[in-house]
Amino acid sequence: MHRTAVQSSNIASVGYDRTSEVLEIAFHHGGIFRYPGTSAAEYAALMVSESKGKYLHQHFVQAGREYERVEDEEATAGGQDA
Repeated sequence: MHRTAVQSSNIASVGYDRTSEVLEIAFHHGGIFRYPGTSAAEYAALMVSESKGKYLHQHFVQAGREYERVEDEEATAGGQDA
């Protein structure tokens, strides 16, 4: 999945697949996580948020959203980090 670099102290890049509604987050510490069932509106809200890390924490982590950790090779298949 292609990801776009973002300005954040925690998040390195963000990707989104509209067809499968999957959000992919790569962190500066190296972890990559996918959040299935993410609407285009949620993705857009994350991308325009003043603090992407805070938005992710409040709307995904604290909300108990389903996620999966992925390996670097799997995450970049079909696209490259920006």
